[in-house]
Amino acid sequence: MRAVPTWIDKVHDRDKIEQCIYDLAFKPDGSQLIVAAGNRVLVYDTSDGTLIQPLKGHKDTVYCVAYAKDGKRFASGSADKSIIIWTSKLEGILKYTHNDSIQCVAYNPVTHQLASCSSGDFGLWSPEQKSVSKHKVSSKITCCGWTNDGQYLALGMMNGVVSIRNKNGEEKVKIEQPGGSSSPIWSIAWNPSKDEHNDILAVADWGQKLSFYQLSGKQIGKDRPLTYDPCCVSYFSKGEYIVMCGSDKQASLYTKDGVRLGTVGEQNSWVWTCRVKPDSNYVVLGCQDGTIAFYQLIFSTVHGLYKDRYAYRDSMTDVIVQHLITEQKVRIKCRELVKKIAIYRNRLAIQLPEKILIYELYSDDTSDMHYRIKEKICRKFECNLLVVCSQHIILCQEKRLQCLSFTSVKEKEWLMESLIRYIKVIGGPPGREGLLVGLKNGAILKIFVDNPFAITLLKLSTSVRCLDMSTSRNKLAVVDEHNTCLVYDINTKELLFQEPNANSVAWNTQCEDMLCFSGSGYLNIKASNFPVHQQKLQGFVVGYNGSKIFCLHVYSMSAVEVPQSAPMYQYLERKMFKEAYQIACLGVTDNDWRDLATEALEGLDFDTAKKERKKRGESDNELFLADVHAYQGKFHDAAKLYKRTGHQPRALSMYTDLRMFEYAKEFVGSTDPKNTRMLMAKQADWAKSSKEPRAAAEMYLSAGEHLKAIDIIGEHGWADMLIDIARKLDKAEREPLAKCAAYFKQLQHHGYASETYAKMGDQQALVQLHVDARHWDEAFSLAEKHTQLKDLVYVPYAQWLAENDRFEEAQKAFHKAGRQNEAVKVLEQLTHNAVGESRFNDAGYYYWMLSMQCLDIAQQEVEMRRKFEVFQRLAELYHVYHSIQRYTDEPFSSHMPETLFNICRFLLNNLTKDVPLGISKVNTLYALAKQSRKLGAFKLARYSYEKLQELHIPSRFQEAIELGSLTVRSKPFHDSEDMMCYRCSTTNPLLNSQGSICINCKQPFIYSSSSYEVLPLVQFYLEDGVGDEEAVCLIDLEVPHTEKGSGASWQDRSAGGIL
Repeated sequence: MRAVPTWIDKVHDRDKIEQCIYDLAFKPDGSQLIVAAGNRVLVYDTSDGTLIQPLKGHKDTVYCVAYAKDGKRFASGSADKSIIIWTSKLEGILKYTHNDSIQCVAYNPVTHQLASCSSGDFGLWSPEQKSVSKHKVSSKITCCGWTNDGQYLALGMMNGVVSIRNKNGEEKVKIEQPGGSSSPIWSIAWNPSKDEHNDILAVADWGQKLSFYQLSGKQIGKDRPLTYDPCCVSYFSKGEYIVMCGSDKQASLYTKDGVRLGTVGEQNSWVWTCRVKPDSNYVVLGCQDGTIAFYQLIFSTVHGLYKDRYAYRDSMTDVIVQHLITEQKVRIKCRELVKKIAIYRNRLAIQLPEKILIYELYSDDTSDMHYRIKEKICRKFECNLLVVCSQHIILCQEKRLQCLSFTSVKEKEWLMESLIRYIKVIGGPPGREGLLVGLKNGAILKIFVDNPFAITLLKLSTSVRCLDMSTSRNKLAVVDEHNTCLVYDINTKELLFQEPNANSVAWNTQCEDMLCFSGSGYLNIKASNFPVHQQKLQGFVVGYNGSKIFCLHVYSMSAVEVPQSAPMYQYLERKMFKEAYQIACLGVTDNDWRDLATEALEGLDFDTAKKERKKRGESDNELFLADVHAYQGKFHDAAKLYKRTGHQPRALSMYTDLRMFEYAKEFVGSTDPKNTRMLMAKQADWAKSSKEPRAAAEMYLSAGEHLKAIDIIGEHGWADMLIDIARKLDKAEREPLAKCAAYFKQLQHHGYASETYAKMGDQQALVQLHVDARHWDEAFSLAEKHTQLKDLVYVPYAQWLAENDRFEEAQKAFHKAGRQNEAVKVLEQLTHNAVGESRFNDAGYYYWMLSMQCLDIAQQEVEMRRKFEVFQRLAELYHVYHSIQRYTDEPFSSHMPETLFNICRFLLNNLTKDVPLGISKVNTLYALAKQSRKLGAFKLARYSYEKLQELHIPSRFQEAIELGSLTVRSKPFHDSEDMMCYRCSTTNPLLNSQGSICINCKQPFIYSSSSYEVLPLVQFYLEDGVGDEEAVCLIDLEVPHTEKGSGASWQDRSAGGIL
């Protein structure tokens, strides 16, 4: 772990006096840092340390700051006993006070309730409430913090007590430190990790201890002793690490369990506060002398790899060993900072701050993952690199290499001429292993642990970044500082080849001539001196075993399965069959194996071909010899051997592939008709591929392959030949007959198609043929005979009629087919089109037809009854709107003013709820206003003009409406006559917002269908038990004359009465 300073600032007041930084807080998105410095609150940009704005509002030292989780506001507390709430726009919006100086503040992460703590009490404030609820405490509060779910607040006190309160301020748990007031609690923090099952509280006190507790108050583990007075403890966002600072003038990094990992940043004075930037590895420190230091923590990868075992550091104190093939993992808990890891065969070395642990596997099993401690070297070592062998550890420090036994005895030491950049164990007998060493000056050496002298292999002109040696120890691959991969022959020192864009390289441990290297987002595989095969891959190549490449990307190692097909085919192209066989053994597909065998046979490399056959489980030597004869051109000898081994199909395939059909017929003879047909089919295939379709078709017919023959004849349009086949076929051969009929349809020979379908007895296909050809008479004739096919005829017929604008006929056709819903849909579409094209008279007619259609089927469906009423209403509305639309859009009208006046009133009285599509209220009100003026209904005209002002008026009406609105005001504000209800004699306004009903008795008005005047008619209902004839007689009776004061009276009911 390294701490890299990002920016540093020092805070002074106007008199250049250093201002102590008591507290820090990050905005939740990490973009801003809030600083408590002197009596000011400073706001910094975290990206570069720029001071955005100083905030002034406190009159004394600011001790604490806190930001709400939602990022909308933050708070500051001061020695002036006040709390100020600031918005994210850096504006102060609220201020409240306590009786003592404010020591700490904390926002609830869920409810955003603010806890503010002073020397004698603490308060709880939330934006929803006006007052602050305060609670007395027995000791000075030094720190506070909410649990992750916002249910509990922990208070750290001067008397060594941690008090855990609920949201109402009531104490639920009390934790008392053994030291009491001599160990004041100075900082607390809840672990923010979501993976922890319990809420964990970290407590740092001035008894120089770090402790951990559960929410219940139970301590976790033992106290962690410190060597300084802690001033602040802060968790990383995911809870994996802790940062703590204090009187030792530095901040230190700890694990979540309190194991110290290293120093974040050393300062010149007490570090009072430290905070971690949300969701990052940045840490900021605030010091006594006013220094604000912003650091980035860089966690380096500590790991080791040997073949398919990968060991790496996890959580800084654990080591995980991963088997890259089986994906098994084992965790070794060291409980101290892991500094270096090395792995080799069954050995694992882990360097800790004060010792090195040597582990070994329990058994020699290659899949065993159980390690046990073999030795402990209890000494502190400073080294850059660590390597472990069977009986030694190798320590690398700058230019020096030391070889130590597992008992800590130094056995050898080598001093290099330059810095050591790379070291790797390349194997060897136990106690005599070889090391490959690359230096900064370009020298590459080989060292044996039992030899005091290093052997120089090569000397490059540039520094070495990565090294690897081939399995035979004859070739060396190097990646230099210019990212070039160089491959040398170790014996001759000759440069064999070089490739650019490399950051790491590895030889295949199972194949001498194969290596891979990574760089620029690609994995490069090179076999011998062939061109490089590339594929995309992120990360560094660290190992290559068989068909698996081990790749390290960021902190994770993965095994990538790479098919070896590409290099195998590269060898095959050069006729290097033995090398191709070696590559294939690493992992290729079955097809690749077959290709290898075929190429080897063609190249007369029978040894490789035989190996391939054995690998596939074929061990018949005579069969192999037959293949050899075939590839040597001895076809008749091969055929005899195939026959002897029982593989006659292979002989036939050989002859037919070579177009030796006569030899094939001789081979088969006349005894096997099945093989004879097969030969004919093969010959037909050849004729087809040779562009002789007619001959191919005749051969297919001879071989009984009717379908293939029909396909060829149909594709070439030979109808005469096709009908001959159809007539010769038996009616039971339905598939070839159906194919013939399909081709007849395609070729427009409907008569032949009809004949074929009739032969098959497929009436449905025959009907479909007539329908597709629009031969309706023939289709209707068949439908009459076969009623189950009615739908297949009438539905397409109706659709055809509708497409040809013969809608009434289409409707009848849908009726005949029993498709009432389709009939309705056709009319609905017609209606919609008529409305869209402003043909409102047509729309009214179509809606009337729709209502009649719905009425026909209303007995079966309740929904249709509802639709009948809706469509009747729409038919009437569109019918009357047609007159209004013609009046507003055309220069002349055939209607009298009284009729237009009544039409407009009728329409508006019926548009109280919703306005149907296409009907314009503007046109209707405009027409009504003009006719009202003509007929002296000035009050109604003024009302119409006022309503028009509320609507969007087209520009062509704008001037006329504005002029009419002004001139109508000069007229008297009354109408010439009102409308009377013929049932209750109540006078009704000309326009009624309740609809076309009486405002008093709610009786619907009945209109004339020509002039739309209200007719003197009253609708009534008969009482139960009164028949139609009796009702007529009662109506014909004269009105009886009753004497004044008599008890008889005329009864009038809205329903169930007699009028």
